[in-house]
Amino acid sequence: MNKTDLNPRVLIAIAALCAIGACHPVGPDYKRPETASPEVFRGQAQPQEKSLAETNWWDIYEDPVLQELIREGLTNNFDTRIAVARVEQARELAAQARSLYYPTVNYQAALAGGRNDFVGTPVLNNGVQGGTGFGIIGAAWELDVWGRIRRLNEQALAEYLATEEAKNAVIITVLAEIATAYFQLLELDLEREIAIRTEQSFAESLKLFTQRLKGGAGSRLETSRAEASLASVAARVPDLERLITLKENEISVLLGRTPGPIKRGARLTEQTTPPEVPAGIPSQLLERRPDLREAEQRLRAANAAVGVAQADFFPRIGLTTYFGKVSSSLGDLLDPVSTAWSAGGNLLGPLFTGGQLEAQLAQRKAEWDAARLGYQKTAIVALREVSDGLTDREKLAYVRTEQERSVRAFSESVEVAMKRYSAGKASYFEVLEAQQQLFPAENTLAQVRFSQLAAIVRLYKALGGGWNPNTEAEPLPPVEIFSSRQSGTNAN
Repeated sequence: MNKTDLNPRVLIAIAALCAIGACHPVGPDYKRPETASPEVFRGQAQPQEKSLAETNWWDIYEDPVLQELIREGLTNNFDTRIAVARVEQARELAAQARSLYYPTVNYQAALAGGRNDFVGTPVLNNGVQGGTGFGIIGAAWELDVWGRIRRLNEQALAEYLATEEAKNAVIITVLAEIATAYFQLLELDLEREIAIRTEQSFAESLKLFTQRLKGGAGSRLETSRAEASLASVAARVPDLERLITLKENEISVLLGRTPGPIKRGARLTEQTTPPEVPAGIPSQLLERRPDLREAEQRLRAANAAVGVAQADFFPRIGLTTYFGKVSSSLGDLLDPVSTAWSAGGNLLGPLFTGGQLEAQLAQRKAEWDAARLGYQKTAIVALREVSDGLTDREKLAYVRTEQERSVRAFSESVEVAMKRYSAGKASYFEVLEAQQQLFPAENTLAQVRFSQLAAIVRLYKALGGGWNPNTEAEPLPPVEIFSSRQSGTNAN
């Protein structure tokens, strides 16, 4: 058929539908729910504008070897790489949702020809050739009258941003796990040093008791106790070596390596902690912690899903059109007379669904409620973790002070016992007894040193430190009219 102008009424109807599509979408708009936000953290004397989380992690962990391990882990850790892949997956899903804003354009073509050489009475057109053909470009576009597509895009974008925040949460978790494992490795090294030194001391004691027993000056009881003390400490050395190997294997996996030895830097006793640990104000956590930001994006997505479910109650309005060539003769296919076009609209809406749409909407509302509660719970847990970190730091400082005093006292006790023994004023059993008290005290001090370092790691993580919250998510890919992306079944 010949091309003709569109009816003005059709143009008016299309314009009216487009205007309706610009209206506010159905469904609730997102509003951040209220969360508990005290003026100060428990364990914090007064509000502080500055937060430890604003400090770069390499300024918190000053050991160059630890910095090297963290950088390697952030690059090669499998959890981090998996999180990055999930971000890319969500990003492409958001791009798919965005494509619904645009019309889909397709093409279709066909050619057919034949010849009839049948010889016989029934056929009148013996030897006649004939053919048909057509080539059509068609387009379809759903008008977003009720905001269904807008809510779908809102949901997909929120889910994409949620995976981005989940990736950031993985980053600070991996950072904290590497630092904690490294400090614990140093603590095990120190305990092993203490055990070896104590073993040598106990071995000398046993040698002396054995000589005294042979000379008739000692007792079997003293010798047996010295032997038992030596065996107990000697058994501790290979056990610590076992734990050291296991910890090295743990760190290797965090670094994305096969199990192997781990390089050390400064000893545990040389590691430092920040002199001041400002916690900031509680309201900063909502903007700082990735897990809170992720939970809020999940809530945004659930909120948008409610809007999608509500929009499904309304009819979908679409426009379709095609333009092409149609001819019963192949030779006439390029003739302008064979041009054909069509434009129209369609309406598709639910009449009876057996309660499916109602149940779907109720499900989406329940999911929103669960997401809201999850967000509020995450906020409460964040406050608790910061409070725990502040309490640990404060109380462990006192514990370390007292434990250092205990070690000094036991060390002095050993020296005094040795002097008394050398002067003939005490038996060597007093020396052994003092050594037995010093060994666990030194081990406890090593564990307290580790606990202090681990407390800073936990507090830094609880405050959301270890990543840059001002880094924006990667934008969605541009709309491609003709796709240039590689296709195929091979993911690589």
